[in-house]
Amino acid sequence: MTAITLELAAEMGLAADEFERVHVLLGRPPNFTELGVFSAMWSEHCSYKSSRRWLKTLPTEAPWVICGPGENAGVVDIGDEQALVFKMESHNHPSYIEPYQGAATGVGGILRDIFTMGARPFASLNCLRFGDPKHPKTQYLLEGVVAGIGGYGNCMGVPTVAGECTFDARYNDNILVNAMTIGVADSNRIFYARARGVDSPVVYVGSKTGRDGIHGATMASTSFDAGSDEKRPTVQVGDPFTEKLLLEACLELMSSDAITGIQDMGAAGLTSSAVEMAAKGEGGIELDLDQVPRREAGMSPYELMLSESQERMLMVLRPGTEAQARRVFDKWELDFAVIGHVTDTGRMVLKNQGNIVADMPIKPLAEGLSYDRPWSDPPTPATLPPLPKVAPMEALCSLIASPDLCSRKWIWEQYDHTVMADTVLGPGGDAAVVRIHGTNKAVAVSTDCTPRYCEADPAKGGAQAVAECWRNLTSVGARPLAITDCLNFGNPEKPTVMGQFVRAIEGMSEACRALNFPVVSGNVSFYNETEESNIPPTPQIGGVGLLDDWRHGTNLALGPQCEQILLIGDGSGHLGQSLYARYLLGKDAGVPPPVDLKFERRNGDLVRRLIKAGFVTACHDISDGGLLVAIAEMCIAGRRGVNLDIDDNPSELFGEDQGRYLISTTSDALNQVLDQSHVADVPVRSIGEVGGHTLTLNSANAISISELINMHGRWFSSYAATG
Repeated sequence: MTAITLELAAEMGLAADEFERVHVLLGRPPNFTELGVFSAMWSEHCSYKSSRRWLKTLPTEAPWVICGPGENAGVVDIGDEQALVFKMESHNHPSYIEPYQGAATGVGGILRDIFTMGARPFASLNCLRFGDPKHPKTQYLLEGVVAGIGGYGNCMGVPTVAGECTFDARYNDNILVNAMTIGVADSNRIFYARARGVDSPVVYVGSKTGRDGIHGATMASTSFDAGSDEKRPTVQVGDPFTEKLLLEACLELMSSDAITGIQDMGAAGLTSSAVEMAAKGEGGIELDLDQVPRREAGMSPYELMLSESQERMLMVLRPGTEAQARRVFDKWELDFAVIGHVTDTGRMVLKNQGNIVADMPIKPLAEGLSYDRPWSDPPTPATLPPLPKVAPMEALCSLIASPDLCSRKWIWEQYDHTVMADTVLGPGGDAAVVRIHGTNKAVAVSTDCTPRYCEADPAKGGAQAVAECWRNLTSVGARPLAITDCLNFGNPEKPTVMGQFVRAIEGMSEACRALNFPVVSGNVSFYNETEESNIPPTPQIGGVGLLDDWRHGTNLALGPQCEQILLIGDGSGHLGQSLYARYLLGKDAGVPPPVDLKFERRNGDLVRRLIKAGFVTACHDISDGGLLVAIAEMCIAGRRGVNLDIDDNPSELFGEDQGRYLISTTSDALNQVLDQSHVADVPVRSIGEVGGHTLTLNSANAISISELINMHGRWFSSYAATG
């Protein structure tokens, strides 16, 4: 028998005072299984012990919000008795250790979060942050992660429609892999993770349990060190074909009245699913571990409870429906086993070979711990130094061809983004647009964050991430509804890192309130640190918006109906933390651009009205790289030229002032656009005309669109070809 010591508790991730608290709660020393259960449920990954008090400050309500944070995913009403179910999750540590399986099981996990609630997934996104392209592991990690996302998502038949991928040396030893999925459900048929009804059967369905992923939640709650590769056994192994069967079986049974509660077995496996369901049902649960389907002989209670084997669900059924449910899962050739029942004891009791092997109170397991970590404000960045003079077209060509801004086509060509035949706008634009099957309604989705802004000023960076996501949805004509988030930070035990988190939440909260854009789900990923080196704060935002009719939206491509180019909004030409400054200085410098949320709201509301009225023939928000880069992207997308008439100073061309849009319109609609802008008190000015085959600046500097397209597409294909 293993000795239960302070050293063993520390190996499992429990601090000395936490270990002592377990003793107090049990009234005795824990056994090995109980210690493992407490360590998993009290891990940062499961208990949110460093972030919980701050997450409560986020706005989470709106008339269209059906379910906010606290369930598997958030739910918003989109009318016609339909609801969107969506969430974003991290799989950072597993993807660094084993990129293919880490990314693949990240996709599998977020898909389960969606169909667990009764929704059919119809779109996925991902946000990827890699290290310096020259770092020896970056290409290996990139190729493995992209292959894992494509391999799992494509097999599931869910299109991957949008995302982000950036490179920065500060992610060399801690890449970020965040996955988001959206599903649609009947608004009156949402399923929750609640175990209710004394003696109701608790049922295990899906794949068998193995030894993969044991203590994955604890691994995700610690920093990396030089021996991190040794943690490969804590990375789960996925099987998308089994998950597809599980999806269909769950949705089939959900069409009946058999299920009263359901939870996927994600982080901490059977432990977290059982504890969370019992806690939300305000009762208890008793499990007979002899009944758990397993693929390996001799598995201990500890291993059965902590395994993170994939493609598994825990259900509570209405008594008397067991045979009906078994027939469904037999049909889909999946394991089905009654492994326990609901109780009113408020405890989790585990039995094995007829003996009680664990007996623990549910409430403290589920509530976990909550810490008020000390925090301090990050240092203010130095003022941006004077920038050398460079020819505008030379700067544009360097930026558009750089790893920061080049085409990500190499990535999204490996994903199936058209399966289901409802994708209206796929990867490469401001937001993807996917039709709700069988209707004219469509959902716009986008993921956004600018880590260099967040590192320089976390509050401004948090607000900007929310605002940019809101702008991207607006740019395709969608009404923004709500966000999910994935908050990626370093070690919260360091006051400066905790300060980054606190200030980022502050900025996000302010932006969400000003834009009426509530947070309905999310995830926190701390300890993205390797040997004292923390990642930049990366509060990733995923947003959803609604188009009442997909045919009344727009995109960034300059087409035949595009004649006039207009700039919506104004700015001072802010170059701090811009990609232009990075290009000239070789580093990020200065303070990030301010975020005026009244300005954002006013300008964005006008743009949506103009799109809905049919006056806008193309639209693109101005973000990374500034105005000239945004125009170049519109030219590339539509393969049409533009003749610009604007000041050629760097601030005008490359400043990253927020809240601005480029729109194109017809000559016939120009006066209506100007009139509505005047009424809305929004600055607008004509800056050029669409036509020809070149991007021309003030009739002097020109570059052919074909050359821009070649430069934009070259870097990724050549980088991948060197592998």
